[in-house]
Amino acid sequence: MPSAGIKCGMRGWKVLLRTIEKRRVMTNKKNQVIRTSLGLKDEVLDDLEKDYKSPLVEKMKQEGNRLSIGNFNFHIAQEFGFCYGVEKTVDFAYQTIKKFPDKKIYTTSEMIHNPRVNLRLRDLGVEFLDGQYSQGKSLNDITEEDVVLIPAFGLTPNDLERLKEKGCILVDTTCGSVVHVWKRVERYAKEGFTSLIHGKYNHEETIATSSHVTEGPGGHFIVVRDMPQTQTVCDYIENGGDKDKFLEEFKLAVSEGFDPDKHLPQMGVANQTTMLSSESLEIAEKIKQSLSKRYGSENINEHFRSFDTICSATQERQDAILELAQSKTIDLILVIGGYNSSNTTHLAELSLEYHPAFHIQEASEILSLKEIRHQPIGKEDQVVESGWLPQGKVSIGLTAGASTPNRVIEDVIQRLIELSK
Repeated sequence: MPSAGIKCGMRGWKVLLRTIEKRRVMTNKKNQVIRTSLGLKDEVLDDLEKDYKSPLVEKMKQEGNRLSIGNFNFHIAQEFGFCYGVEKTVDFAYQTIKKFPDKKIYTTSEMIHNPRVNLRLRDLGVEFLDGQYSQGKSLNDITEEDVVLIPAFGLTPNDLERLKEKGCILVDTTCGSVVHVWKRVERYAKEGFTSLIHGKYNHEETIATSSHVTEGPGGHFIVVRDMPQTQTVCDYIENGGDKDKFLEEFKLAVSEGFDPDKHLPQMGVANQTTMLSSESLEIAEKIKQSLSKRYGSENINEHFRSFDTICSATQERQDAILELAQSKTIDLILVIGGYNSSNTTHLAELSLEYHPAFHIQEASEILSLKEIRHQPIGKEDQVVESGWLPQGKVSIGLTAGASTPNRVIEDVIQRLIELSK
């Protein structure tokens, strides 16, 4: 005799089956985020080497990061190009393409700030949901049958939850250094401290970081790009001021409901991981001094928190270009990387303190031995500059941002060699 527990009739069975299916789907959704290798690292190695590695650069590494040919002496900084986090992001993207050949694969924005890599991924079928490579799709178009790559910069908690609810497969390539910053600002918020973030308010990483500040109740942030903006904050801390004017200046760079009178007295400093390290440290010290003046140095622990959240790879590349730039044997420096790459921009900024320096994106920016197209520091548009290359023997320093493949460095060297023939 069947037990009373299963005497539920056809309608009851349908309800039970729907409940089981709903639980199955919810369970699957919880297991849709992939944060480790997809097990195809060896299978994509040849493709990665073909697309991004450089035999010439590898040979230069073996010979002291130097190459002499014709009138050119090339010197590459000791640390340059792809960092570990970027290598992981690109590797996971290629593994994802190999793992899911029959699925639509999307990325929420640029995977990294390098045109060579993003265009190559688009050629391989990855569709971009936002940014300059977007093809008109959005998060609303994602279905449970799709795969979505989360870039190195990370994603806001809100967008992550939206994607989880859709039940799609998520491959999370967020850089570990970025996650470290998230944990720091979340802690600030829990302790009642406002996060002051040194970065660009519209940069993907800073957008994600600031969203982690406000994930919990009562969290607030303000983003400062440079020392002048920091000085504005410090002046308000020390002297107060016109609240409306202050909020107008930072209207795109503060949390909703931000009130400088309420939220500036207790501050924790963090930074976009690719910012200039020396500037981040200077900003933190400036904020600390202002809070000390206002509330007394003996009370500073009640008003100030700070933690260096510049990633080690960014620091290593900045230290290396400083070492190279201070060499008296260098005539000029070429800084290679995406124009929207913050860490590349800061390498150019450091280089320019010692030598003529040109931030270029690709080898094609070298129009001739007389003209070069580059992006000057602090500008958003490229310019063509004449007379950039000295005549005769010339020593050229080279460095590349953390998202620049070695193949692009080789292309630049080859371009100069070909033009000199």
